Parts: sequence; C-alpha cells; structure tokens
Amino acid sequence: MSGLVLVGASGLAREATAVAVLMNHDGPVSIVDDNTATWGTLHGLTPVLGSVDLVPGLVDHEVVLAMGRGGHRRRVATRLGMLGLAPERYASIIHPRIVLPGSCHIGTGSIALDGVVLTADVEVGEHVVLMPHVTLTHGDVVEDYATLCAGVSLGGDVHVGEAAYIGMNASVRQGVRIGAGATVGMGSVVLSDVPAGQTWVGVPARPIRTGVLA
Repeated sequence: MSGLVLVGASGLAREATAVAVLMNHDGPVSIVDDNTATWGTLHGLTPVLGSVDLVPGLVDHEVVLAMGRGGHRRRVATRLGMLGLAPERYASIIHPRIVLPGSCHIGTGSIALDGVVLTADVEVGEHVVLMPHVTLTHGDVVEDYATLCAGVSLGGDVHVGEAAYIGMNASVRQGVRIGAGATVGMGSVVLSDVPAGQTWVGVPARPIRTGVLA
C-alpha cells in the first residue's frame, strides 16, 4: 500500500504523522475526521480529506485510528468494519528508536511513541496507544484499545483492561489489575485493583465515581 490515513484530526494524529515521517513511510499521509470544519484544511502539515466514511474507499492506504480515547477508537473500528474495511488494512506506528525484545509484542493498529520501553514478556493488544516514555515491565498485559499517556509506569505483571485510560505520569504497582473502561488520573499512584468502569485518582489512588466510560 502506498499511503497512510489517520482517523481523527487530533494531537495524537500530529504525533503519529511525525513518526511516520521518521519511518520514511512510502506514500502520502492524510487524515479523515467527521468534523466538517476540518475538511479541506491542514492539520499541522497534513491534509484532512473528509469524513471517516471515506476510509474503505482509499484502497491503497493503510489505516491507523488516532483518537485519544480507546472507546472512540473501538466505536470507529466497529463502524469501519460495518463499511467493509478489512482488518489487514490496519497498520501500526512504532517509533524507530523503540527496542522491541523478542519476548514482547505490540498488536496491529497500535501507536507507540518515542521513549516507550518494553522489558520482557510484555503483551500489547490491538489499537493501543502508548504515549512518550511509557514503561512496561516484565509480564505486563495491555488489552485492545487501552491508552497509556506520557510517562506512565507499570510494575511487573500488571494487567490493563480493554479501553482503559491511564493518565500522564501515573504509576501502577506490580500485579495490579486495571479494569476494562477504567480511568486512572494523571500523577496517580495505584496500589490496588481498579474495577472496570471506575475512575481513580490521587496518591494513593482512590475511586471518585463509577460507571463505564465510553
């Protein structure tokens, strides 16, 4: 495929574009977004072609979902699947300075920015976003559509559920489970399991509200 299309005119799309340039991506990089005000404009230096529904027709383009929230990425992936987008059209964007040990794996459609570290036996799912300087240590599992913001550090054998969101510079103790759809606030220190759908903040982190987040 010759081109790359990023779904979502976001800050993440700008960062992903910069990595694609470093990777010397073969073809042009473009963006689609449902916000009509962005159509025909430049997002940074990248053209916005039109709506998300254009993606299946861009048959010579690889696709990356560049929305910050995992729930948004999941909904768009479902929508594009219903429009006939084949799973093999998805690409990953992995910063060229990241060292990926043989015992570690990053799934298709994921984005990993500069400074991400994976040590050993780390499993990262599909359409996951790893912002700059995320540290994943031995035995960590990050499920599909999760988002780990800049500076997040996970101790060993942490499990992050589907579409969970961990805010900037948060730290998670070894062996802890972050439930599906949960949110951890920036700078939080998580010492015990976070149930699915809950929002936890603080040092040590405590719940502030419940309800599954989209």
